[in-house]
Amino acid sequence: MTPREAAHYRVLRLIEEQPEISQRELSRVLGVSLGKTHYLLKALLDKGLVKANNFRRSDNKLAYVYLLTPSGIAAKLDLTRRFLRLKEDEYRAAQEEIVRLRKELDAAHPQIEVTEHSGETGGSASRVG
Repeated sequence: MTPREAAHYRVLRLIEEQPEISQRELSRVLGVSLGKTHYLLKALLDKGLVKANNFRRSDNKLAYVYLLTPSGIAAKLDLTRRFLRLKEDEYRAAQEEIVRLRKELDAAHPQIEVTEHSGETGGSASRVG
């Protein structure tokens, strides 16, 4: 998944969850500039994945509601599958790295017993003998 696809996925997911989200709020949640947010939205609008409808907010200002089109829903599902596959691969690689690191520690320091605590990032070590 390219960085652009990852950004499109995040925008599509946020729009699906909060159709009335403003570009400013979308920018804040994504952690990108307002200009970048506008660029991402315009790309999705141009591709026909999102449509924007005007509405009047309670403070009487014009705003947009963003809706995923049927093509947008299909694209989001495809991106979700690819994103999940990427994260599962990263998870497997992390598990393999943990096993390798534990073996390395066991080989380097056999007199120290390393214990794992479920749900914690660390563990504890104690001298054996």
